[in-house]
Amino acid sequence: MIKSRKLHKIIGLILVLPMLGWTITGVIFFIKPGYQGAYEQLAIKTYPLNDAIAVQAKSDWQEMKLVTTILGDHLLVKTKNKTKHLDPNSLLPIATPTETEFKTLLVDAFSRNSERYGEIVTLDGLSAITNTGVEIKLDWNNLRLSQKGQDTHVINLLYKVHYLQWTSHKGFDQVLGIVGLILLIFLTFLGVRLYLKK
Repeated sequence: MIKSRKLHKIIGLILVLPMLGWTITGVIFFIKPGYQGAYEQLAIKTYPLNDAIAVQAKSDWQEMKLVTTILGDHLLVKTKNKTKHLDPNSLLPIATPTETEFKTLLVDAFSRNSERYGEIVTLDGLSAITNTGVEIKLDWNNLRLSQKGQDTHVINLLYKVHYLQWTSHKGFDQVLGIVGLILLIFLTFLGVRLYLKK
């Protein structure tokens, strides 16, 4: 039978890498360097509403929002938990923006933090990449932008290290995390036991 001291040493060696990962990433999560830019909510720039627009709500509309952007007026309507992007005058769906319109919308949004977003290098549908390495996507139905840069990828990787998500298999990573926590509890228990024996 393995003695408590030897078992304590074995478990301690097994937990060297997880403990280093938890400690280093824990310090980073506490300080949060670069979080502001990495998880910044890039918002579409809005302008004062056109007073001439009067929208008559339909019976199946659960919610409506009228917004004016550099591209014009937009009516966002929620029906049965689905959002529709309509023209407030005709109440017909607004077509997906052209490449030029998408670029205009992004450049306008970038004006609030041009240092992070820089200039657009490539456009692919409703996705864009800038010369600062930031990828931006447009959810046209909800009129919402999302962004992620290299800093976002690094911080997401640190979260994976911290939570022992070391493989691409979710099930295995969950088992790894639970085993790591059980070993940590067992290590603590053995440490207390060895202390009391002294």
